[in-house]
Amino acid sequence: MIRFLKSSDLQQHHVLRKTMFQDRAFQFSTRLQWDVEVNDEGEELDEYDSLDPVYVIVQSENGQHQGSMRLLPTIGRTMVNDHFSDVTGGIIFRSRLMWECSRFCVSKAGNRKTAPKLLAAGGKFLQEFGIQNLIGVFDQKMERVYRVLRTSPFVVGQKTYGAETIGVGLWQFNEDVYSELLKLANMSQMEMELFFANSKFEKKQLATAV
Repeated sequence: MIRFLKSSDLQQHHVLRKTMFQDRAFQFSTRLQWDVEVNDEGEELDEYDSLDPVYVIVQSENGQHQGSMRLLPTIGRTMVNDHFSDVTGGIIFRSRLMWECSRFCVSKAGNRKTAPKLLAAGGKFLQEFGIQNLIGVFDQKMERVYRVLRTSPFVVGQKTYGAETIGVGLWQFNEDVYSELLKLANMSQMEMELFFANSKFEKKQLATAV
């Protein structure tokens, strides 16, 4: 199942919420060893989770998290503008036609279809709300993943910090890219339509953001 949930709606799905933030802790703190905060419940949250973002989530049959990403409108606060303007050469990205994607996470319980499902769902979100681009920060490992999934971003800028190179990129999900991701996810356009419709995610919820 794929869900599109505002942060305020996520509170109603206790198991999904808990396992998502715990999986984020494992991926970003334990495995990648990023400097992120993990609370006493073993969950990774940051200040941007308090801004009522949209979460695109792949959920297992038992209600747990398999993969997710967080979306925020660039007309508000974003990680790219707040922390990575040195990577973009000082350019600040603010547009109603551009949203930020962050905390792209695949659980240990995920599979090879989880990542393309997430990206295809992101493409569906853009289609529904007339958004032209996603912008996000990525490292070299994720750049290889995007290349395999044929969704390499347009690189806005890159900078090396020690042994790690960080990039900021722009994604466009045109019909060809969207269709290819659905194939990789073994999903039809009708299935994605139904997932979006069943999420009861209404356009009025984003009236102030898009």
